[in-house]
Amino acid sequence: MVDDPVGAFVPGDPVTVDGAATGPLAGLTFAAKDNFDVAGWVTGVGNPDWRRTHEPATRTATAIARLLDAGATMVGRTVSDELAYSLLGINVHDGTPLNPLAPDSVPGGSSSGSAAATAAGLVDFALGTDTGGSVRVPAGLCGLYGIRPTHGAVPIDGVVGLAPSFDTVGWFARESLVLWQVASVLLGPDPGGQPPQDRVVIPDDVWDAADGPVLDALLPAMQRLAVQVEPVEMARLANDGLETWAGHFRTLQAREAWTLHRAWLEAVNPTLSLDVKQRFDDAALVTDTEVAGAQAQRDRITSQLTELLGGTTVLAVPTTPEIAPLLESTDEEFADFRRRTLALTCIAGLAGLPQVTVPVASLAEYPVGLSLIGGPGTDHQLLALAATVTRPAD
Repeated sequence: MVDDPVGAFVPGDPVTVDGAATGPLAGLTFAAKDNFDVAGWVTGVGNPDWRRTHEPATRTATAIARLLDAGATMVGRTVSDELAYSLLGINVHDGTPLNPLAPDSVPGGSSSGSAAATAAGLVDFALGTDTGGSVRVPAGLCGLYGIRPTHGAVPIDGVVGLAPSFDTVGWFARESLVLWQVASVLLGPDPGGQPPQDRVVIPDDVWDAADGPVLDALLPAMQRLAVQVEPVEMARLANDGLETWAGHFRTLQAREAWTLHRAWLEAVNPTLSLDVKQRFDDAALVTDTEVAGAQAQRDRITSQLTELLGGTTVLAVPTTPEIAPLLESTDEEFADFRRRTLALTCIAGLAGLPQVTVPVASLAEYPVGLSLIGGPGTDHQLLALAATVTRPAD
């Protein structure tokens, strides 16, 4: 187990696995969020009652196995928000990882430990999961590259999920090259022959949902993007409002989370943090009628976005609407951050689209991320484009 000055790794869980002697990732180290199974170890999902009531895994998650086979070495398992049902990165049981670039602020969740370990240089890259933004948000708040791939593009077996129709395996890196190298293993090699993404749409309603200083900080990166890709167009994305889209996402996520974990929650009555407990309590009250309505709207939104993006268009959006909230923020301020952030992250989530977060700027030393969202299956093109819009010094 590596030294852990930022509290990124699960206490008392020294999972290490050597990678193959050779391979495209040989010499690189990585960590994995505490919802990935490793054979012989109990997966904790950020909750001691989960650990207490589950047996050691009998097999290793496919995503981890692919990385090991490619030569990367796993050096630990990282802190997760409980059952991956948060965007803050706070865990009352295992501790809250330090945000290495903004120590007075939250790291973002639920893949908080993976982001902290990567940002602190403890590993070369780290695995997380992204359902409602749990890779994209901590990547943005910790100044990292992060990817939520096309839904289903990376096998998720051996991973404790939250909402299966939204869950994805994502990863973090400090450098775009490493992000690409990991993609070549988890997604497979670039198939080649795909047309480049040569059109950018800036959804004005998404940009209007972010704080003014954040938008100002992102302008230089947008100018660099405009040099790479033309034309750049403005458009309104959600005629019925981004908050409405986020509401559909919350309804469907809640129903799936309750369906997936109901039996364990009712049998064990686990000790959960108040916000996560409230989320599951609310999920239990979601009606079939609400689910049917939200699913119909999801289908419509998916068709709209798929038609808009095709294979050569990307959306350029702020990763989060504000900088990382302070650790001393009130419950109301945290809730407002989650509400505003979901209005942005639900876009890719609802339609199962790939999204890459790029660390392009800082605002008073707090990281600010720009995100690119592509059409389904355009992950490799998106990663290639993202590498052109990072900080000039990268």
